[in-house]
Amino acid sequence: MRFDETRIASALRSLPRRLPPPGLTTSLRILASREFERRQLTLWDRWMDRFAHLRFLADTMMRPLALPFAGGLFSAVALFTTFVVPTYPLRADNNYDVPTMLTTVAFIKSTAPIGAPGGDVIVDVTIDEQGRMVDYIVISGAAILTDATRRRRLENTLLFTEFVPATSFGVPTTSRIRLSLNSSSVEVKG
Repeated sequence: MRFDETRIASALRSLPRRLPPPGLTTSLRILASREFERRQLTLWDRWMDRFAHLRFLADTMMRPLALPFAGGLFSAVALFTTFVVPTYPLRADNNYDVPTMLTTVAFIKSTAPIGAPGGDVIVDVTIDEQGRMVDYIVISGAAILTDATRRRRLENTLLFTEFVPATSFGVPTTSRIRLSLNSSSVEVKG
């Protein structure tokens, strides 16, 4: 059953024409007007729309760059700290030095057979790198040393005492030692 195209076209032309209802055009225009009013954006809405657009652009453009940026920043900080920390100047303060086997204090190797001045005397002795006395300061007992012979006995005792100098990292250094001299004994305090 094959239809002829001309017969179909003539059959369609013979159908009655359908006309839209009389208020359809007006109601469509009212709906379009309401939709247009609904879609009108306020200034705030336009601003938020622009902000959302910029945020979308930032997300799409910056997300691929975020990992390389973070990696570069981290490596720059790591390289900077590895360079700065060893070269940062620190003030060495010997008052708070932690004693280790790398540093030693000065001590007496042997004393002279010369007797100490009569009475108790406390002396701070400065020792050079070779272990020789360089200077001394009387801390206590200066009243006993007013006599010239007693002062000379103290000086001879200190001059003929052999000291082992203090070391820092195995290198002898100038140091100070405190001696308490009695007529019968010598007490050493580093």
